[in-house]
Amino acid sequence: MFHFNRLAAATLAVALLAAPPAALAQRAPAPLPAAASPESVGFSSERLKRLDAAMAQAVTDGRVAGMTTLLARHGKVVAFNTYGQASLADQRPMEKDAIFRIYSMTKPVTGVALMILFEEGRWRLDDPISKYVPELASLKVMTGTDAEGQPILEPVTRDPTMRELMSHTAGFGYGLSEEHAVDRMFREKRVLSSASLQEMVEKTATIPLMFQPGTDWSYSVAVDIQGHIVEKLTGQTLGDFMAERIFRPLKMTDTGFQVRTGQADRLAAVYVGAPNGGRLFEAKELAGAPAQDFTVAPRMESGGGGLVSTASDYARFAQMIANGGELDGVRILAPATVELMGTDMIPEDALVSSNGSVGQRFNDAVGFGLDFAVIKDPRKAGGLEGKGTLSWGGAAGTWFWVDPTNDIVFVGMIQRFGGTGGPDLGTTTRTLVYQALVDPAK
Repeated sequence: MFHFNRLAAATLAVALLAAPPAALAQRAPAPLPAAASPESVGFSSERLKRLDAAMAQAVTDGRVAGMTTLLARHGKVVAFNTYGQASLADQRPMEKDAIFRIYSMTKPVTGVALMILFEEGRWRLDDPISKYVPELASLKVMTGTDAEGQPILEPVTRDPTMRELMSHTAGFGYGLSEEHAVDRMFREKRVLSSASLQEMVEKTATIPLMFQPGTDWSYSVAVDIQGHIVEKLTGQTLGDFMAERIFRPLKMTDTGFQVRTGQADRLAAVYVGAPNGGRLFEAKELAGAPAQDFTVAPRMESGGGGLVSTASDYARFAQMIANGGELDGVRILAPATVELMGTDMIPEDALVSSNGSVGQRFNDAVGFGLDFAVIKDPRKAGGLEGKGTLSWGGAAGTWFWVDPTNDIVFVGMIQRFGGTGGPDLGTTTRTLVYQALVDPAK
């Protein structure tokens, strides 16, 4: 449903600027248990062949080097497949335990970290952000430019809130494109390549907002700010808090801000497509600078885009969300908190024609909650998924969704920047999964 082919500029910027820390444990993935058969959980084996064939074709056509997909229902794996190669250069086949740069699929994880602290009474949804990040008090809003091309600024009518921070309606820029002057400022100041989350916040404080808080939606640096708030409230690094409160409890053994020592051979290579739509090239250099190295500790633990993970690990995280905050007897969040995260937070007068990064319209059918996109009316939105489906994706093409209505989880992992040179895989897989769900009552 969400089209990441419009993230060309974003993907290059995130690849260069987001960075990872060490927090990974033992090797063996801890997948969800397997379903007895697709039919036992309502799927048609015959119809699922369409999904398998389409993913295999994307590899055969050279759109992606390799892929891993995992489909689960009722907490049981229906299909877990690999396609193609993790590295074209050394002909390394894609394995089920391959590690992927998940970039913005980090955002829902950071959101869960912050909501753990919400449940502890450490902050409230309509608190001003400046209560926790005083550097972000007294912000200005850019309303245009003068005759000399200088920004015209006005004071904020009020400080943006935590609710707006988690729903990208606070007004911050990101620097993933150069379409808006505020985004250009983020790129010029290299906000995403800061040496720490504290430095990132200090740089952000010097840049005006794109609009008055709560009046529009724009994909932003907001989730990195959320990561900073987690650090301030806990006294821990973001990676340590995630490891202690999310990764270890959920047995997400291969998720963290750095590929651990000795496991670099499991990291899938990342690619870009030739401008003419031809062959794939390994993205060793992006926008004139070396691509980030996920095998070393990062300068900044990016809550907006710094994690690596596997299909198995992320499926466990997604299943926890589908279960209302619990997995295998371990509770991360209360059901009501997960429901809150999946509630559309975009004010009616701030609906936008496009969310600025993925080409998807926000309207009365599709909205955005707390660090998740949410489908409010799937049929009106033109999809087959269930009401309340939560999703997002990453700059190198990874995608996932959680459908609480049908109790379905799907994780797709590829490594290619700037779209796949054809139909969006996220949209394709949603259609092919649900056309195979022939007995949803099971």
